[in-house]
Amino acid sequence: MGFAAFTGRMRIQHPLVLAPMAGGPSTPALCAAVSGAGGLGSYGAAYLPPARLREEIRAIRALTSSPFAINLFVDDGAPLDERALEPARKALERYRRELGLGPPPPPAAAVRLADAFPVLLEERVPVFSFTFGIPPPQMLDACRKQGIATLGTATSVAEARALEEAGVDAICAQGSEAGGHRGTFDREEEPPLIGTLALVPQVVDAVKVPVVAAGGIMDGRGFAAALALGASAVSLGTAFLRCPEAGTSRPYRAALAEARDDATVITRAFSGRPARGLANRFTKEMAGAPLAPYAAQNALTREIRTAAAKASNAGLLSLWAGQAAALGRELPAAGLVERILREAGDVIARLGREP
Repeated sequence: MGFAAFTGRMRIQHPLVLAPMAGGPSTPALCAAVSGAGGLGSYGAAYLPPARLREEIRAIRALTSSPFAINLFVDDGAPLDERALEPARKALERYRRELGLGPPPPPAAAVRLADAFPVLLEERVPVFSFTFGIPPPQMLDACRKQGIATLGTATSVAEARALEEAGVDAICAQGSEAGGHRGTFDREEEPPLIGTLALVPQVVDAVKVPVVAAGGIMDGRGFAAALALGASAVSLGTAFLRCPEAGTSRPYRAALAEARDDATVITRAFSGRPARGLANRFTKEMAGAPLAPYAAQNALTREIRTAAAKASNAGLLSLWAGQAAALGRELPAAGLVERILREAGDVIARLGREP
């Protein structure tokens, strides 16, 4: 399937998607910059309460008239069980003391998809993207009625087929190299760690809707390779973390600048769900520690992460990053889009000239 199937449905110029990066790196400025450069800017909004979500959507619209995507989590998390949280609280006590934090407040419930989704309809966002499963049929039907394009995340062929059966417009095939949370549907299962090179062509062969390749892609070489695998578009997230428009904290940026090819691990320690990030003190010390389920673990570690960022303590931060983080560049987002596309064009042209 060609690029036009995706770019036409999303009403964008280039088959490039900014991966949603909830929890700080996503900003209206970053989203708008990528959309303004002809790609599909995305905003990771899963942690925002409805009123704040509405504000951010309007802030993006104030910066660009181009289409953009709002990303939400389908999984609302396991029901809160105060007794079950106690071992996880105790495992985190030393970090709270070190950062000068008092006793933890009761963990707030995660923002529910059912509460956030109506804002997307009311604001008539151009694209609704999602991860951790498939939204209820009535939500997807509502999107179709309002002309909102839908983009779901799959980490296996089986998940991709389920998304196509649900009627999504496009599927993001997330390879195991990708930074941040694995999009796997079942929070209790270990994610199927299928690499981008293996996953994308199998998903392309299994479904008839456009496929977006994601995972470990940082420059034009990876972009061209993903297109050669049959992808209709390419998603990049870690590549944009060092852009000035990103909300990446200073210690996070410094850690990315020093990343190596073997720097990342997959951990549940921060949120209760598997996610890929740079290995640090927290990921090492919390390996094997008792954890609360998603999303209670995310709530329990929130104050620790916030305080660590203020203290420039990268050892206690969730440093989400893909396996090719060492290829990152410090460029304005629009300039990075232009460079990646130019690099990809050069690669394709060179291959066309070689015997």
